Amino acid sequence: MTISLSDIKRVAKLARIEISETDAQQNLSRLSGIFGLIEQMQAVNTHGIKPMSHSQDMVQRLREDVVTETDQHALFQSIAPQVHKNTVYFRSFISNPFQLH
Repeated sequence: MTISLSDIKRVAKLARIEISETDAQQNLSRLSGIFGLIEQMQAVNTHGIKPMSHSQDMVQRLREDVVTETDQHALFQSIAPQVHKNTVYFRSFISNPFQLH
């Protein structure tokens, strides 16, 4: 894939980023290098190679998916200032700047 200086400027304009001519040239060379590397990687024949999730053959230890704690919501809510239908309510600490006084 080739990218031009006008592509760089167009993307900068769409992103509403002011970019100088020098920065545009630098970004063009960097992105051209990245796209060149991607083309090289896509040219590699990977037929028959199994995809890996990690570069080393590792297995993540998993625990059993079982409940290990009891339901303690009533205990935790007992210290709340106000509870209604298992919802904890707190008074506002910050005034609403959009509220009319």
